[in-house]
Amino acid sequence: MGNDLAAFAKENGVKYFMISYTDLFSGQRAKLVPAQAIADMQKDGAGFAGFATWLDLTPAHPDMLAVPDPDSVIQLPWKKDVAWVAATCVMDDKLVDQAPRNTLKRVIDEAARDGMHVKTGVEAEFFLISPDGSAISDQYDTASKPCYDQQAVMRRYDVIAEICDHMLALGWGPYQNDHEDANGQFEMNWTFDHALATADKHSFFKFMVKSIAEKHGLRATFMPKPFQGLTGNGCHAHISVWDETGRTNVFADNSEELGLSAKGRNFLGGIMKHASALAAITNPTVNSYKRINAPRTISGATWAPNTVTWTGNNRTHMVRVPGPGRFELRLPDGAANPYLLQAVIIAAGLDGIRSKADPGKRYDIDMYQFGHTVTDAPKLPLNLLDALREFDNDKSLKAALGEEFSSAYLKLKQQEWNSYASHFTQWERDHTLDI
Repeated sequence: MGNDLAAFAKENGVKYFMISYTDLFSGQRAKLVPAQAIADMQKDGAGFAGFATWLDLTPAHPDMLAVPDPDSVIQLPWKKDVAWVAATCVMDDKLVDQAPRNTLKRVIDEAARDGMHVKTGVEAEFFLISPDGSAISDQYDTASKPCYDQQAVMRRYDVIAEICDHMLALGWGPYQNDHEDANGQFEMNWTFDHALATADKHSFFKFMVKSIAEKHGLRATFMPKPFQGLTGNGCHAHISVWDETGRTNVFADNSEELGLSAKGRNFLGGIMKHASALAAITNPTVNSYKRINAPRTISGATWAPNTVTWTGNNRTHMVRVPGPGRFELRLPDGAANPYLLQAVIIAAGLDGIRSKADPGKRYDIDMYQFGHTVTDAPKLPLNLLDALREFDNDKSLKAALGEEFSSAYLKLKQQEWNSYASHFTQWERDHTLDI
């Protein structure tokens, strides 16, 4: 792509750039900049009032400058005269440490100093719903077990195929699309990549899916549990670590249990060690805990964990090792910040490797049926407040992610919880009015 966005615009017929950053609450913020002005913006950045977005800044802070990273530029396949580009947030000539993409880059650099390059893939599930958000968009999608329903996926062919066509054109290597376990729910998979590239693609994917859904008169949501009784939106992450060359998977060792090397086990040990604190970032909303602590859904399973356990190729646990050289973290949900998701996985895993953490006992039981028999594994947090407390108490994880980021995140998320806790609900009236 080169490093000159002005040349990129000229070569590709781009008229406008969306200089974009993601705030602490996963809000995607952007300025639309004409190509004629992009050279100055690439040098100096686009100015934002950070307080006006979900960052821990005040109205008195100077401009936060979003400096576009040309390596991330993506021409919108559905609107060719616009290009999206992720930005590095800077203030007073210093990186804004709390900005999610900056946090991820800092953790990636820390891992690289130990010769580790993390590659990941994500499975970002979403619902296609009515514009007002009240119902799924397909009135005929009513099966009690709708997963992989070929008629249902074909009724939304125009939306799904258009998104997949765009990923093909972008060179992402999409390889499968399906109707997921809830009515109205879909998943689209593309090839794994280095953690920063995956985070940028994940961020753009959410923007693209929402945009194409709106183009077709629909709405897309990644909300963790948008409908009671239906399976929620997960965002499973597949994780492997490679050497400096990027050609050797250091998690792969066929002589070890499940083909996972000693270093891979230690990385997994870090995930298990920090799991309860991890949830504050992988499951960042009040609604998140309606997914991971849900009762059985209409389909018969939530497909979400509620206990800190790991296994082989078994989808009822928090971590699944489906094959040699990688593992799948099934904890994250659709609300997870694309950048913070990657950052907290790497931070926890890096700590696990450095401390030679043991992932503990492997369980191969059906956790949905026999989970009650597991008495020596921690339960995941019941709600966002519990998760925030776990994160606040995890000093090493906070330090790994950066104290400025951790402080800002905890402060704003605590405010969010307080707002939720003070909200008066119909449930209270239904259960308390006649006491």
